[in-house]
Amino acid sequence: MFGLDEITTDGFLGGRLSIVQPAAGYRAAADPVLLAAAVQARPGQAVLELGCGVGVASLCLGWRVAGLALAGLEVQPAYAALARQNAAANRQDFEVFEGDLAAMPAVLRSRTFDHVIANPPFFAAGSGTAARDPGRETAQREATPLGDWIDAGLRRLRPGGWLTLIQSAERLPDILAALGRRAGSVTVMSVAPRPGRAAGRVIVRARKGGRAPFRLMAPLILHDGPAHLRDGDDYSAEARAVLREGAALPGPDT
Repeated sequence: MFGLDEITTDGFLGGRLSIVQPAAGYRAAADPVLLAAAVQARPGQAVLELGCGVGVASLCLGWRVAGLALAGLEVQPAYAALARQNAAANRQDFEVFEGDLAAMPAVLRSRTFDHVIANPPFFAAGSGTAARDPGRETAQREATPLGDWIDAGLRRLRPGGWLTLIQSAERLPDILAALGRRAGSVTVMSVAPRPGRAAGRVIVRARKGGRAPFRLMAPLILHDGPAHLRDGDDYSAEARAVLREGAALPGPDT
C-alpha cells in the first residue's frame, strides 16, 4: 500500500474526476483518457478493463456513459486498492479484481462482456532500460506477451463485442497479427503529437466475429503548431474536447 506522502491527487477531464495515484510509480496521463474516449459503449453494457491500474480509463468511460457495469483486472494489489478508492471518491460502481490476466480469476473467466479495453505495456521484455520504480516497470514492460493480452480480451468478449486497445504505434503489426481471423471490422486511429510528426500511439478497435472491411480512421493530432511556443497547453480542438471535456472519439459507427 502507498502512504499519504507517496500519492498525489490529480484532476482528469478538466477536473471532473479526482484521481489518486502514486507520486513516483506509474502515473496515468493522456493514454487512458484516449482509450476511454474510443469506446462506443451504451448504457447497460458490461465493460472489462485489463490492467486497469488506478482506474482512470474505466472511470473516464463511466463518467461519459452512465449505467455501465464496469470491471477491472489489476496485477498490482496497491494499484487495485487505489482504483477502488478512486471509484468510491468519484461515486462510480467499478468492480476491481486482483490477478494476472495469464491466470485470470475464476469469477472473471465465468463472465463475458460487451467491451474489453486495455492499455498494455508498451515495451517488450528485455528491451530498453528498466524503470527504477517496480510499479512503473510492471506497467510499462511486458511480463505477459502482447498477443496474450489480445487473446485474453477476445476470450472475455461476447459475440459481436468490441476489443479496444491503445498501444505504441510500432506495435501495430503485432496487434494485427495477434487478432488474425478471430476478430474483424478492425479500425485504426493513429495519434500524433503535432502536425507533420509521426504517430506515437495507435488506437485499435476490433469486433469479435466482425466482417466489415478494415478502416483507417483520420488521425488525432494532439497539439496545434509545429512546436510548443507558449505557456499552458496547446491542445488541438479535438484533443481538448476529449482530454478536458470527456468527449468521445469518432468510431466505427460514425
